[in-house]
Formats: sequence, C-alpha cells, structure tokens
Amino acid sequence: MPATHARLRFFAAALALGVTAGAVQAEGYPTKPISLIVPFSAGGGVDATARLLTPKLGEILKQPVVIENVAGAAGTIGTQKVARSAADGYTLLFAVASPLNVAPLVAPSAVRYDTFKDFVPVATVGTSPFVLIGKTALPARNATELIQLAKAQPGKLNFGTDGVGTSLHITAEMFKQRAGIDIVHVPYKSGPQVLTDVAGGQVDLAVLPLTLAQPFIKDGKVRAFGVTSLSRSPSAPDIPTLAETPALKDFEMDSWLGVLAPAGTPPAVISAWTAALEAALKDPEIARKLADVAVKPQLIRGPAFGEYLAKERKAIAGVVQTANIKAE
Repeated sequence: MPATHARLRFFAAALALGVTAGAVQAEGYPTKPISLIVPFSAGGGVDATARLLTPKLGEILKQPVVIENVAGAAGTIGTQKVARSAADGYTLLFAVASPLNVAPLVAPSAVRYDTFKDFVPVATVGTSPFVLIGKTALPARNATELIQLAKAQPGKLNFGTDGVGTSLHITAEMFKQRAGIDIVHVPYKSGPQVLTDVAGGQVDLAVLPLTLAQPFIKDGKVRAFGVTSLSRSPSAPDIPTLAETPALKDFEMDSWLGVLAPAGTPPAVISAWTAALEAALKDPEIARKLADVAVKPQLIRGPAFGEYLAKERKAIAGVVQTANIKAE
C-alpha cells in the first residue's frame, strides 16, 4: 500500500511539473515572428482575408505575423506542411474547407494528414457566402422559376465551377440534390474564367464566391438567384438567400475562414491566438475591411469550431457520395 501511495504521489508530481512547464513555456509566447501558412496563391480571396488580419494580429501579439503562401493541390500541400510543423505556436494554418473537409473525401490518396487528428482548431474569423448566378438570357427570374425551368428540361442546363471536387462544386451539387434537378457540371480551372463565360452566355449557371461575382451582378452582366448563407449578406442585402426559396428551406453552405494549429500545440498558445483573433475582429476598421470582401466576422472558438468541422464533413460526405464525386 505505501508503495502504491508513493507511486501515485510521483505521478501527481510529474503531472503537476509537466503542466507547470507547459504554462511557463507558453507564458513568454511569442518571442519571435509567427508564420501563418495560407495554402493558396497570393491574391486570392483566402489570402486577401489573411492579409487584412495579420497587421492587427502582429500588433496584438507583439510579434510579426508573416503570411507564407504554400499553394498547390487544392490547398493540401500547404495544409500538410502545417500538419508536419513543430507544435510550438510559430507555424499555423489559415484555411477554408477545401483542403480540410473536401479534399479528404474527393481525393483521399492525395491527402497526407488527418483533419481531426493532426490539427487543433483555434477559431474561425468569418464566413463568406457563395452565390448562384446565371446568364441574363435565362427566362428564370428567381430560384423557384429556375428550378421549374430545370425540371422542364432535364439535362439541358449546365453550371460552371472552379473544378471537380471543389467547395463550389460541392455547393452546386447540394443545390441540385435539394432542388431535385438534373443540370450538367462544366469544370473550369478558375472562378474568374467561369464568371466571364456566364456573362458571355457560354455557360448557363455558376456557383461562385459572392465577392468575386458581386461586381458583375451590380453591373447587370449576370443574374443572381441567391446566396448560400442562411441570412442575407450585409454587403449584398438585395440578393435573396437560396433558403428563402420554399424548395430549398434551410439551405446553407457558407465558406468559413479560420486558423488551426498543429496537434499538440500548448493550450496557452491556443488561448493567446483565440484572444488575439477576438480582439482583431472587434476592431471597427478590420470589420469594415472584411465587409469590403464580403466576409462576415464570426468567431467560433476551439471545441465549437471542431464540432462545426465534424458537422460540415458529414454534410459534404453525403453530397459527395450521392453525386459520386471523384477528383482522382
């Protein structure tokens, strides 16, 4: 019995020592510049949002937060780099759903990480809706009429996205499935190419980021049938949500943007980042700049962010399975 008590005291002391050491280690964080990996090219929507935030984050954390663009393979290369980085708080990921919840389902052989085991969710910073647009020559004026038109001529209409198995493709397939219609997918290499062809009448429909399509919508070059968020976008309040259409009640597929760290990152580091992100999002100037790129500030912290990811994965998996989407 005494030996047992001694062992218990030893383990308790060791545990306390470990916790104290971890706390001390994170106490002085950060002591050097932090690398924020954006797994996409510079100049895109994800990169633009990250660059709006980093100056303020550096000011709050009192160390530079430097963006490193590691593009390729639908964001999986940069994401993998973070998964394999030291869990010390000096390399983090600024991501969206594509590399974390879409690629593992549509191109599993190309993914060398586990979203739920290799990362710890820090927090989301905001959401940005997609928008369903169409060429102006279409006789349908709203989503209800569009669904009726598609049902009257199955397989005749088509829609463009930025490729097979992307978030835009998943969202369009979800729309098809919920509406019960048959329209043909036309994959492109980039969103701007799709937008140009919808405006030119070469493609009937497209699902694109609202921030990309908005100038063409305002100029009347394309018609907007609805945004994919549950509530209307503050940057485009005149565009209805698809969820306002009776056949698409509760339809929702926002593009979230958020920060994740390698698994094993000290809790104190995660807390420091969560606090920094919360403070940055409360800054009126940051909120204004995010609104300019159609991003609605929204902070979903750690465990809740993890639950959001799990729920999203389940929804995407259902769409992928039903549509038999494979990017390989």
